[in-house]
Amino acid sequence: MAAKQSAGVLLFRRNGGRDGGHVEVLLGHMGGPFWARRDAGAWSVIKGEYDPGEEPLDAARREFEEELGLRAPDTEYVDLGHVKQSGGKTITVWAAESDLDPETVTPGTFELEWPRGSGRIQEFPELDRVEWFDVATAHDKIVSGQRPFLDRLRDHLGT
Repeated sequence: MAAKQSAGVLLFRRNGGRDGGHVEVLLGHMGGPFWARRDAGAWSVIKGEYDPGEEPLDAARREFEEELGLRAPDTEYVDLGHVKQSGGKTITVWAAESDLDPETVTPGTFELEWPRGSGRIQEFPELDRVEWFDVATAHDKIVSGQRPFLDRLRDHLGT
């Protein structure tokens, strides 16, 4: 059986200022009971799994829409490469410069038996909140296996 693959979009924006401003990235806090009380290491690039044969960038744009309820921005996408996670999944991410208001997000949902073993199926949001963070703060918030994408974005932008 082939290892799972995910693709995602790391949205970024530049906030102006005398020094040219700073870069912020959009991250989603993972939904569901396991992540509810966690903050550090509980945020993620907007991403999702895709099947063999699907183009990863197409999957990343599709997942953006499924996760946030908003169309992926019509802009240039910069390939930030891929990272293999400790569990074997490979994540491929593209950066896209755009802005959005987190209040306009309508997250997708998933079903889970909760509490575990209860036989009761509940629905949870894929992401329970979405926020902009400066890259240094994002580095502390994001799942550790996704930190290389922040470093690659910084390298790409020369910041």
